[in-house]
Amino acid sequence: MALMITDECINCDVCEPECPNGAITQGDEIYVIDPALCTECVGHYDEPQCVSVCPVDCIITDPKNEESKDQLKAKFEKISAAK
Repeated sequence: MALMITDECINCDVCEPECPNGAITQGDEIYVIDPALCTECVGHYDEPQCVSVCPVDCIITDPKNEESKDQLKAKFEKISAAK
């Protein structure tokens, strides 16, 4: 699954620089995660870095973007090849 940021986000700015894929950006009111770029850090780290640094635990799995670890790995490889 890709991740998403809930309305509990306090715009603390700590998650955005931690994302190795550049999937996190400032939205109109809170930070948002682009599901096309989110690999839950598969291919980079053992756990999602945004989740590990979030002080309010507002980053959750996105039920609208369910993906297996294999699909996340394939997305990581596609993103890496494009760079």
